[in-house]
Amino acid sequence: MDNHFKFTNSVIALPLFFVVFLWFVFWLEIRFDFDFVENGIFPRELWGLQGVLFSPFIHGDIEHLYNNSIPLVILLAALQFFYANQSVKVIGFGIVLSGIITWVIGRDNYHIGASGLVYVLVSFIFFKGIQTKYYRLVALSLAVIVIYGGLVWYAFPKVDEKISWEGHLAGLIAGFTLSLIYKTPEYKKLIKYDWEKPEYNPDEDPFMQRFDVNGNFVNLPPPEITEEEASYYSSNYPVDYKIVQNEKNESKPES
Repeated sequence: MDNHFKFTNSVIALPLFFVVFLWFVFWLEIRFDFDFVENGIFPRELWGLQGVLFSPFIHGDIEHLYNNSIPLVILLAALQFFYANQSVKVIGFGIVLSGIITWVIGRDNYHIGASGLVYVLVSFIFFKGIQTKYYRLVALSLAVIVIYGGLVWYAFPKVDEKISWEGHLAGLIAGFTLSLIYKTPEYKKLIKYDWEKPEYNPDEDPFMQRFDVNGNFVNLPPPEITEEEASYYSSNYPVDYKIVQNEKNESKPES
């Protein structure tokens, strides 16, 4: 299964392109004095649904953008390297799903920033690694929770009134949901032995029959010979043998 972990240019290109685009949007806002905040998510208003797509690319200040950029580079690179087949879907549907949840549960205020996507990636990578039960992905899950485990506190209210804890909570829910939806058959353990099959019955295994309930080796009872088998190998008719003298029909050489 290690053959699935292949470093490609997309492992670097994907996170760099995404983060550079975030900084480009922020530069446009500063350079031309735009105000993109009103394009964020405004809960329970139809016009506020536009923020489901736009809010991850909008940031209030440079500190807000910087705090999201570093985790995005790391987590997007990890996602692309370990889950290349699912990465684009997780990013796309993670943004949409977390945005819709934020629109439903959020306070009546504009919710902006890519932190929701950060929580989607943390949640997906952690839960998916545990679900695969593959040691490399489990190790990745533990590494993510050690580095970014403290982010979980910011998914609860009253921790910091200035942040969108609803967006963070929505990201965790969306990431967990996507980890259940998107399967990773490439990491499924291959069945090599009969005892690994789900329909395996040890009572029918000739090898396991050589052991008793205490694990002691025992000899199998001799097979019973049925009458049908005996008649196949025996005969009730007598056999008479006749000796025939070896005579060759050859002419003797003349002297």
